Amino acid sequence: MLYQREITEMTVAAILESHAYNDEDGDPSDYCRELALGTEEHGEVIDAEIEATSQHWSLMRMPFVDRNILRLAVYEILFEPDVPDSVAINEAVEMAKAYGTDESPKFVNGVLGRIAEIHGEVAPRETEATDEFAPDASAAAGASDGEGV
Repeated sequence: MLYQREITEMTVAAILESHAYNDEDGDPSDYCRELALGTEEHGEVIDAEIEATSQHWSLMRMPFVDRNILRLAVYEILFEPDVPDSVAINEAVEMAKAYGTDESPKFVNGVLGRIAEIHGEVAPRETEATDEFAPDASAAAGASDGEGV
């Protein structure tokens, strides 16, 4: 829904209300709705956190999929105290493996590891964080714009 929101410029609430989402697996769960709506509601704070952490890599240069995976996980890290940071990071990395480029899992893990470290749950070096936090230029050029996701 977050990816769809960005592509269509519809709000999450409008997507949910109009049933404009892929419903192959049925209606989104209450928790899914909560995550999507919360991520949208806190979007400015979340985007600022990602921008501040992803060195030399602006939010708008990131592939659509990576950007929205990061947004969801940062929402969980900052606003869902019942979700351990390590769980949010692991789930985001798994989504990046499934839907991103070959570089996406490392990139997502690095950015989220640093954010979790800043916010205190994950000890330094517990994740596979790198200093670059950037996929190669082919990914930035749109190699993974999320088509088919």
